[in-house]
Amino acid sequence: MIDLYTWSTPNGRKVSILLEELGVPYEVHSIDIGKGEQHAPSFLEVAPNNRIPAIIDRSADLSLMESGAILLYLGTKHGRFICSGDEYWRMVEWLMWQMGGIGPMLGQVHHFAKFNKGKSDYAEERYLSEGRRLYGVLNKRLEGRDFIAGEQRGEYTIADMATWPWISRFEWQEIDLADYPNVRDWYVRIASRPAVQKGYQVPKFAGEIPMPRT
Repeated sequence: MIDLYTWSTPNGRKVSILLEELGVPYEVHSIDIGKGEQHAPSFLEVAPNNRIPAIIDRSADLSLMESGAILLYLGTKHGRFICSGDEYWRMVEWLMWQMGGIGPMLGQVHHFAKFNKGKSDYAEERYLSEGRRLYGVLNKRLEGRDFIAGEQRGEYTIADMATWPWISRFEWQEIDLADYPNVRDWYVRIASRPAVQKGYQVPKFAGEIPMPRT
């Protein structure tokens, strides 16, 4: 059994989507970051950096924070959604790209362009421009591919699960997915998966998955 400490954010959804894809039992513990529950001493014992998501694997008596580490751990433990051979490192490369680029940069887009619009024109332009650049990188990577990592057209891996929840907030990021057709097709392809649809609604129903205009 996995204890999942999470909230309705892109980082949290990475792990709930993987758990749903794996079909392993897990118990959800909601950490309402809007109410500051991430600062509770009991949560800090699991996640010293007071950020969701975090897990406890009861079978291994192991706790982990940081979504990328959790994805690698669960995928490796269950032997699924992980590339093999040289493609393993390509998968890790794109996972690190998400962790170091897509996540923090689009998070800044949310902060300045969604929640604090008009407070800093410089910050808005800086992060919106970087967001568009990152979408361009992903669009180029997905040229002729179904998924981010893997040989030939790719295979569905934790690299996709890490990136997709951030792209699901394309409206917050003032992105028209029609401008990035490879990203759009990849996004829709993943959004159609039942496990993604279930994992998106953890720990609570958050409305329908945003879909691009047709």
